[in-house]
Amino acid sequence: MRGVSQIVTAASRFLGLVAAALLAVACLVICQSVFMRYVIEASTVWQTEFVKYAIVAATLVGAPYVLTIGGHVSVDLISAHLKPKMRHLQQLLAGLISLSFCAVLAWSGWQYFYEAWRNQWVTESVWAPPLWVVLLPLPLGVALLCLQYLVELFGDANHAPAEIDPSHAEQE
Repeated sequence: MRGVSQIVTAASRFLGLVAAALLAVACLVICQSVFMRYVIEASTVWQTEFVKYAIVAATLVGAPYVLTIGGHVSVDLISAHLKPKMRHLQQLLAGLISLSFCAVLAWSGWQYFYEAWRNQWVTESVWAPPLWVVLLPLPLGVALLCLQYLVELFGDANHAPAEIDPSHAEQE
Protein backbone atom coordinates (compact mmCIF):
# COMPACT_ATOMS: atom_id res chain seq x y z
CA MET A 1 0.00 0.00 0.00
CA ARG A 2 2.89 2.34 0.73
CA GLY A 3 4.11 2.09 -2.87
CA VAL A 4 0.69 3.08 -4.25
CA SER A 5 0.53 5.94 -1.77
CA GLN A 6 3.92 7.22 -2.92
CA ILE A 7 2.90 7.01 -6.60
CA VAL A 8 -0.35 8.90 -6.00
CA THR A 9 1.41 11.56 -3.96
CA ALA A 10 4.14 11.91 -6.61
CA ALA A 11 1.45 12.29 -9.30
CA SER A 12 -0.27 14.93 -7.16
CA ARG A 13 3.00 16.83 -6.80
CA PHE A 14 3.63 16.59 -10.54
CA LEU A 15 0.17 18.01 -11.28
CA GLY A 16 0.93 20.76 -8.78
CA LEU A 17 3.88 21.70 -10.99
CA VAL A 18 1.64 21.51 -14.06
CA ALA A 19 -0.82 23.86 -12.31
CA ALA A 20 1.97 26.32 -11.54
CA ALA A 21 3.15 26.16 -15.16
CA LEU A 22 -0.38 26.80 -16.41
CA LEU A 23 -0.65 29.87 -14.22
CA ALA A 24 2.74 31.13 -15.40
CA VAL A 25 1.76 30.63 -19.05
CA ALA A 26 -1.55 32.39 -18.41
CA CYS A 27 0.37 35.39 -17.03
CA LEU A 28 2.61 35.44 -20.09
CA VAL A 29 -0.39 35.25 -22.41
CA ILE A 30 -2.03 38.16 -20.58
CA CYS A 31 1.15 40.21 -21.08
CA GLN A 32 1.27 39.25 -24.74
CA SER A 33 -2.40 40.17 -25.14
CA VAL A 34 -1.88 43.59 -23.56
CA PHE A 35 1.14 44.19 -25.79
CA MET A 36 -0.75 43.11 -28.92
CA ARG A 37 -3.83 45.14 -28.13
CA TYR A 38 -2.37 48.40 -26.80
CA VAL A 39 1.09 48.63 -28.35
CA ILE A 40 0.67 47.01 -31.75
CA GLU A 41 -3.09 47.74 -31.83
CA ALA A 42 -3.86 44.26 -33.15
CA SER A 43 -6.90 42.23 -32.23
CA THR A 44 -6.65 39.34 -29.82
CA VAL A 45 -8.62 36.26 -30.74
CA TRP A 46 -7.64 33.43 -28.45
CA GLN A 47 -5.86 34.99 -25.48
CA THR A 48 -8.78 35.71 -23.14
CA GLU A 49 -10.34 32.31 -23.67
CA PHE A 50 -6.99 30.55 -23.22
CA VAL A 51 -6.35 32.37 -19.95
CA LYS A 52 -9.77 31.42 -18.57
CA TYR A 53 -9.29 27.75 -19.47
CA ALA A 54 -5.72 27.71 -18.15
CA ILE A 55 -6.73 29.14 -14.77
CA VAL A 56 -9.62 26.69 -14.40
CA ALA A 57 -7.37 23.81 -15.47
CA ALA A 58 -4.72 24.90 -12.95
CA THR A 59 -7.34 24.91 -10.22
CA LEU A 60 -8.58 21.42 -11.09
CA VAL A 61 -5.23 19.70 -11.63
CA GLY A 62 -3.65 21.53 -8.68
CA ALA A 63 -6.30 20.39 -6.18
CA PRO A 64 -4.64 17.01 -5.39
CA TYR A 65 -1.35 18.75 -4.59
CA VAL A 66 -3.12 21.23 -2.33
CA LEU A 67 -4.62 18.27 -0.45
CA THR A 68 -1.16 16.74 0.08
CA ILE A 69 0.04 19.89 1.84
CA GLY A 70 -3.19 20.37 3.83
CA GLY A 71 -4.06 23.57 2.00
CA HIS A 72 -7.76 22.98 1.43
CA VAL A 73 -10.07 25.26 3.35
CA SER A 74 -11.33 23.80 6.60
CA VAL A 75 -13.35 25.27 9.42
CA ASP A 76 -12.01 24.09 12.75
CA LEU A 77 -14.45 25.90 14.99
CA ILE A 78 -15.84 22.62 16.35
CA SER A 79 -12.86 20.31 15.84
CA ALA A 80 -10.54 22.60 17.81
CA HIS A 81 -12.60 21.83 20.91
CA LEU A 82 -12.83 18.07 20.38
CA LYS A 83 -10.68 15.46 22.06
CA PRO A 84 -8.07 13.91 19.75
CA LYS A 85 -10.04 10.71 19.12
CA MET A 86 -13.23 12.61 18.25
CA ARG A 87 -11.24 15.05 16.10
CA HIS A 88 -9.77 12.08 14.25
CA LEU A 89 -13.24 10.61 13.66
CA GLN A 90 -14.56 14.00 12.50
CA GLN A 91 -11.67 14.30 10.03
CA LEU A 92 -12.34 10.79 8.71
CA LEU A 93 -16.02 11.60 8.22
CA ALA A 94 -15.19 14.88 6.45
CA GLY A 95 -12.72 13.01 4.23
CA LEU A 96 -15.31 10.38 3.32
CA ILE A 97 -17.89 13.02 2.45
CA SER A 98 -15.33 14.90 0.35
CA LEU A 99 -14.26 11.69 -1.36
CA SER A 100 -17.89 10.87 -2.20
CA PHE A 101 -18.46 14.31 -3.70
CA CYS A 102 -15.24 14.12 -5.71
CA ALA A 103 -16.09 10.63 -6.99
CA VAL A 104 -19.44 11.85 -8.33
CA LEU A 105 -17.77 14.90 -9.86
CA ALA A 106 -15.03 12.78 -11.47
CA TRP A 107 -17.60 10.37 -12.93
CA SER A 108 -19.84 13.10 -14.33
CA GLY A 109 -16.77 15.01 -15.59
CA TRP A 110 -15.61 11.87 -17.38
CA GLN A 111 -19.04 11.47 -19.00
CA TYR A 112 -19.01 15.08 -20.21
CA PHE A 113 -15.41 14.79 -21.44
CA TYR A 114 -16.14 11.56 -23.31
CA GLU A 115 -19.27 12.99 -24.95
CA ALA A 116 -17.34 16.06 -26.13
CA TRP A 117 -14.53 13.86 -27.47
CA ARG A 118 -16.85 11.38 -29.19
CA ASN A 119 -18.99 14.09 -30.81
CA GLN A 120 -16.00 16.33 -31.66
CA TRP A 121 -17.51 19.37 -29.96
CA VAL A 122 -15.69 22.69 -30.06
CA THR A 123 -16.16 25.80 -27.95
CA GLU A 124 -18.47 28.50 -29.26
CA SER A 125 -15.84 31.11 -29.97
CA VAL A 126 -13.81 32.40 -32.88
CA TRP A 127 -10.84 30.38 -31.65
CA ALA A 128 -12.99 27.19 -31.29
CA PRO A 129 -10.59 24.74 -29.60
CA PRO A 130 -11.87 21.16 -29.17
CA LEU A 131 -14.04 21.05 -26.07
CA TRP A 132 -12.56 17.76 -24.85
CA VAL A 133 -9.18 19.47 -24.41
CA VAL A 134 -10.83 22.11 -22.24
CA LEU A 135 -12.76 19.50 -20.24
CA LEU A 136 -9.90 17.02 -19.66
CA PRO A 137 -8.60 18.70 -16.47
CA LEU A 138 -11.96 18.05 -14.74
CA PRO A 139 -11.96 14.22 -14.73
CA LEU A 140 -8.15 14.05 -14.56
CA GLY A 141 -7.70 16.40 -11.62
CA VAL A 142 -10.72 15.25 -9.66
CA ALA A 143 -9.94 11.53 -10.19
CA LEU A 144 -6.45 12.10 -8.79
CA LEU A 145 -8.02 14.12 -5.98
CA CYS A 146 -10.13 11.03 -5.16
CA LEU A 147 -7.01 8.87 -5.06
CA GLN A 148 -5.24 11.43 -2.88
CA TYR A 149 -8.23 11.45 -0.50
CA LEU A 150 -7.92 7.65 -0.26
CA VAL A 151 -4.22 8.01 0.55
CA GLU A 152 -5.04 10.61 3.20
CA LEU A 153 -7.89 8.53 4.65
CA PHE A 154 -5.91 5.30 4.82
CA GLY A 155 -2.96 7.20 6.27
CA ASP A 156 -5.27 8.66 8.94
CA ALA A 157 -6.90 5.30 9.62
CA ASN A 158 -3.53 3.63 10.16
CA HIS A 159 -2.28 6.21 12.65
CA ALA A 160 -3.68 6.79 16.08
CA PRO A 161 -4.71 10.38 16.68
CA ALA A 162 -1.92 12.30 18.35
CA GLU A 163 -2.34 14.74 21.15
CA ILE A 164 -1.88 18.26 19.84
CA ASP A 165 -0.22 20.81 22.04
CA PRO A 166 -2.48 23.90 21.72
CA SER A 167 0.54 26.23 21.91
CA HIS A 168 1.98 24.66 18.73
CA ALA A 169 -1.29 24.10 16.83
CA GLU A 170 -1.27 27.57 15.24
CA GLN A 171 2.27 27.15 13.92
CA GLU A 172 1.29 24.47 11.34
